[in-house]
Amino acid sequence: MSTFAIGDRDFLLDGRPHRVISGALHYFRVHPGDWADRIRKARLMGLNAIETYVAWNAHEPVEGQWTETGGLDLGRFLDLIAAEGMHAIVRPGPYICAEWHNGGLPTWLTATPGIRLRRTDAVYQAALETYLRRVYRVVAPRQIDRGGNVILVQIENEYGAYGSDKDYLAELVRVTRDAGITVPLTTVDQPEDDMLAAGSLPGLHLTGSFGSRAHERLATLRAHQPTGPLMCSEFWDGWFDWWGGQHHTTDAATAARELDDLLAAGASVNIYMFHGGSNFGTNNGANDKGRYLPITTSYDYDAPLDEAGDPTEKFHAFREVIAKYAPVPAETPAASARRPQFDVDLVAAPATSASSSALAGIVTFEDAGHTGTLLRYECSLAEGFTGGTLEIGEVRDHAWVSVDGIRVGSLSRTRHEHALRLPAGRHLSILLEEQGRVNYDERLGEVKGLIGPVTVDGVELAGWTTAPVLLAEAAAAPELLVADGAFDLDAPTDLFLDTTGWGKGYAFVGDFLLGRYWSNGPQRTLYVPAPVTRAGRNRITVVELEQPRPVTARFVAAAELGPLHE
Repeated sequence: MSTFAIGDRDFLLDGRPHRVISGALHYFRVHPGDWADRIRKARLMGLNAIETYVAWNAHEPVEGQWTETGGLDLGRFLDLIAAEGMHAIVRPGPYICAEWHNGGLPTWLTATPGIRLRRTDAVYQAALETYLRRVYRVVAPRQIDRGGNVILVQIENEYGAYGSDKDYLAELVRVTRDAGITVPLTTVDQPEDDMLAAGSLPGLHLTGSFGSRAHERLATLRAHQPTGPLMCSEFWDGWFDWWGGQHHTTDAATAARELDDLLAAGASVNIYMFHGGSNFGTNNGANDKGRYLPITTSYDYDAPLDEAGDPTEKFHAFREVIAKYAPVPAETPAASARRPQFDVDLVAAPATSASSSALAGIVTFEDAGHTGTLLRYECSLAEGFTGGTLEIGEVRDHAWVSVDGIRVGSLSRTRHEHALRLPAGRHLSILLEEQGRVNYDERLGEVKGLIGPVTVDGVELAGWTTAPVLLAEAAAAPELLVADGAFDLDAPTDLFLDTTGWGKGYAFVGDFLLGRYWSNGPQRTLYVPAPVTRAGRNRITVVELEQPRPVTARFVAAAELGPLHE
């Protein structure tokens, strides 16, 4: 067994000074069949540790239904890191931000009436203690002083940007220590005086999050922490994308110079991200600083490993920098290969029956207990209705409006739309999509659905029903156009599904939900991990919300994530 501690100026590994050179790799954003490959490539870049968040809502989307198998097997992930001879850093939140759905908090929790998030609140703290103890059952026996590889555990996440409840932080520390965590505990905040002061406690080791001006940021950090190692535990080497924006990249040489400055100052580092991966399924978050912007399916992040796990120019630039300060393996990963290109004919999926039943009234996702992304609202219009103006208090997040089964328009939260003209008819139907939950600041945990009154010409409509629409039963929904196809492979392989020309929707390979696509861009391809394919016959399913049913699925040789924003 080894020891890991905080010394006067350095981290101490078995009593000797040690620099942490880590990279962020979220197990829940990478197919488990690819974990070992991504971890090995981290070691080949010169990293000696891997850091991961833990996403509470991935493990427990429904209260009491906890999962830690398959793609959520944190223990196996940590063991694979150990198998490469690397250390691990665990950041369990409970809030993680990370451009992840609801900042990692389960919707059943944030929907609790009267709950006060991320502060002293009996209901919130009771739930998070149960959560943390489940995580620490996995982490505690894998700590370095018990023969494992976990060297650091983080308390909360950038808390100084949100609050300053010291009693809340102290309770997190109590639960953590009581659950058997003995390694050093850290916090992270942007190196600004007010955030660093609000976001930590005596006994917790402060670290910073930044991507430039290392000497200035480290000086601020040192002013708040006179002794101990300096660490940037989120060295931002890229950025995330949102629908309707551009694909963000940073110059590899510039990023490498910033990393060099950081390491030259003697600091430890965790590169955010080493490999971003994908927001598979419907797990993307959203930002809203006056305009709601849902995050794309791709979380490529312009990282050293791209979305498909291929080394980029940044990988090699960072590797050269790290080699100046630490041993780097002689081996390098193989150059990326272009993926197979072919077309697949798609046909309409046969109609099926839905199993979900309707609820009375205008019901939110929370009230319906619906963890999916679609709700259908329906009501009858007055006999002899000749048309009028539909107004909705707020649409969260995108709605398609139909009268007598004919779509007449849409309303977008991003575009701040809340009204449209209705033609004559008898039956009003609104299909609403939750596009991603805000993962930051005061909108964390907001309810989703039709919010506020729904009126026509100022008169509130009554007699509503609300029905969850399940993607697994998409062929039963009249608003959804479902297309299926099949293709053969000689062996499992990564693929890139080209969504150019499609509207808005979801795509599956086999039973694996790749994520959302949208003509709004910037991304034009969905990444298909090799482990979800197989030798022989494979199946693709497309669920289209806006455009005509796709008739061809095209797989292309490389990712297309959109026009660049540098």
